[in-house]
Amino acid sequence: MALALWLVLRPLPVAWVYDANLTPLASLRSSSAWQVVGELLLLAPLGVLLPLAGGRIRAPWLPSFLRTTGVSALLATGLEFLSSWTPGHVLNVDHILLAVIGVVVTHLALVPGLRRLLRDRRPGLRAPRVKVLAVPTMPAAVTPTVTVAPAARPRAYAEPTPPAR
Repeated sequence: MALALWLVLRPLPVAWVYDANLTPLASLRSSSAWQVVGELLLLAPLGVLLPLAGGRIRAPWLPSFLRTTGVSALLATGLEFLSSWTPGHVLNVDHILLAVIGVVVTHLALVPGLRRLLRDRRPGLRAPRVKVLAVPTMPAAVTPTVTVAPAARPRAYAEPTPPAR
């Protein structure tokens, strides 16, 4: 996020700027492919980081997708409004759309597979590995024998009392 903030909020030395673009996809004709790819990749890591931040591996995909898309749309809109206050930047709705599309594509491409991988590697689901240590044996003549009475098993609850007659 620090890198994204620095990229978006640094002032640009320009002699003049275009008017604000509020028409969706209108500025794509004048943009180069590198600019479009940069806008797609600006917030793309949030597509993976936001769903996994809560640590819920078994979350349903649709609420996770909608939550990630909504948060990324709010963040992209906030960044775009903040950048419009810095010199050389103007409000462009295409930047918001491309950032959200980048988050959505990243989420759909990586999160289901990562969750499956994390579920399979979760330590509680596999049987624990038992390490067998070799115990040195002693001759039978030297081995002391101790008789121990079995310990009473603690009860988890009190036994019911019989009904009084």
